Amino acid sequence: MTDRILKMVKSQAETKRQEALTSLQLLMENSAGIGDHSTEDFYKNVSEAFQKLTDADDLLETINKYNWNNIGEIK
Repeated sequence: MTDRILKMVKSQAETKRQEALTSLQLLMENSAGIGDHSTEDFYKNVSEAFQKLTDADDLLETINKYNWNNIGEIK
């Protein structure tokens, strides 16, 4: 059961990571397509994408850091 849960959480984090990277790529390479938005919206979207990427990377790092098969020993 631990493996299934970890795979699920890891998959969710990897999806969030890819979404954030895609958003950042669109914002940085195709910002002309965001013409309907103000620069404040642009900055907000960039910040949100970086935060999403950071959260996903942090979660993936945490999953990889611990030996979840011996969860009772984790301190």
